[in-house]
Amino acid sequence: MNRIGKFAIAVLLGSSALSTAARADDDDRDHRAIEHVLLISVDGMHEVDLQHYVKGHPTSAFAKLLRHGLHYTNAHTSRPSDSFPGLLAFMTGASPKTHGVFYDDTYDQTLFPPGSNCQGKPGTEATYFEALDYDLTKLDGGGPTNSDHINPANLPLRKVGGACQPVYPHAYLKNDTTTIMEVIHEAGLRTAWSDKHPAYEIISGPSGKGLDELYAPEINSTTVLATAPQLIPAPQAGDDWTVNPVYTRYYDNLKVTAVLNWIKGLDHTGTKTVGVPAILGMNFQAVSVGQKVTADGYTDAKGTPSAQLELSLDFVDSSLGQMLDQLDKQHLTKNTLVVVGAKHGQSPIDVDQLHMLKGSTNPRLLMGHADVVDPVDLLSAGGVKVAQETADDVSLIWLADHTQTAKAVGILENDKVLLNQARIEKIYTGDELEDKFGNPAQGRTPDIIIQPLHGTIYSGSSKKVSEHGGFTDDDTHVLLVVANPGFEGAVVDEKVENKQVAPTILRALHLNPNKLTGARAEHTTALPGFDR
Repeated sequence: MNRIGKFAIAVLLGSSALSTAARADDDDRDHRAIEHVLLISVDGMHEVDLQHYVKGHPTSAFAKLLRHGLHYTNAHTSRPSDSFPGLLAFMTGASPKTHGVFYDDTYDQTLFPPGSNCQGKPGTEATYFEALDYDLTKLDGGGPTNSDHINPANLPLRKVGGACQPVYPHAYLKNDTTTIMEVIHEAGLRTAWSDKHPAYEIISGPSGKGLDELYAPEINSTTVLATAPQLIPAPQAGDDWTVNPVYTRYYDNLKVTAVLNWIKGLDHTGTKTVGVPAILGMNFQAVSVGQKVTADGYTDAKGTPSAQLELSLDFVDSSLGQMLDQLDKQHLTKNTLVVVGAKHGQSPIDVDQLHMLKGSTNPRLLMGHADVVDPVDLLSAGGVKVAQETADDVSLIWLADHTQTAKAVGILENDKVLLNQARIEKIYTGDELEDKFGNPAQGRTPDIIIQPLHGTIYSGSSKKVSEHGGFTDDDTHVLLVVANPGFEGAVVDEKVENKQVAPTILRALHLNPNKLTGARAEHTTALPGFDR
């Protein structure tokens, strides 16, 4: 590990570990305490993507951040590496074992289906993505003016006392897992975030009050033609913002504009003065879509980007440059900590390793690579009923009957040893699953989690060549840079996790990381360089 500029960091963060002599010397230094955090998630961006990009673009915004940043070269996402638990790692300092959110589409054996009035047997799919919106023909998700754009009729239900209540995303967090937004808001400071679905109000925390402002244009809304008919290729009726990386870059720029307005002290529309948030930020989707779309992705095993993926990386870099320039214009650079990471990676980088479900007509598949059997098909054939499978390049399986777990595992293990039609690498179950992910008997944790062989996607889609959610390096090994002009640039090679960002942010803002209940439960420490 290269030397970390701990002294510069300590000055900015006001560390109590500084000696009296050092504090006296500080009086002669021009230093400012951190008052703002700009948090950015470039969804899908691997550490290797950052290294390649900076090597080819030495004057880029990414390179500028590295010159005055701690570059964590061995940073890893949540497991599973889905967007929901990926963002919650940044926000809670905890894993799904504690906060209970394994994906944006899961199963909960204690909740009731939407519209059931909590009648009948509990157990329902819990969808926290675009399915919650009122109207996907509206960019904001539709619904009443100034609403949260989440239709309560689409929410799962739970009994509270004698009442049947909808479970909003923020109320889906288990164990009253607090978020950094909640802690910062409770301290009387402003919070703002922009993401891809209204369901991302989950980061407001169990109280539902942690976010002062959420700007969440719906990425799956069919609004491209109405919003940006001038784009090339020309949008078709029914296209959403994930159809083409060109569209996604336009969509992401809506959120970039919101962040620039927040830096100016305005609301996301730019029409009302509200003050600069203590924490603000957004996720970028352009890189993720550029990696996944069948026509694009990577061109080789080394991670050389296609033309469209390169344009998406350029777009993100340019957008970061705009944010840094705006911080300068507002005289906020020295007292702002910039954190750039990724909720998840994307797998496989090498498309030649891609295997998909039998019958797939994906044109990028090599001959014979449409050869995968869905694990659920094996279980069904063996007489095991599955309540729900959530699958990408991972398979999360909730059984209809817990007592059939041993039988189900036996079927899967038998396939793995013989033909391995499901291309299974590892099966998580029993004590190991409970230790890492929690107890399925409590209703939220899957009964079985399957990590398939690298490159396997449990999908037959012809529209994508990679996915996320799994545990491989391509899924989890992502960029992470924490920067400020007062820092000495340094490389940190030791393994860190995204969940360590949460207590780091609170330390930077002089707030108590122990207020993060999930981080406290999992003994999550701040990132190296911020841990004193």
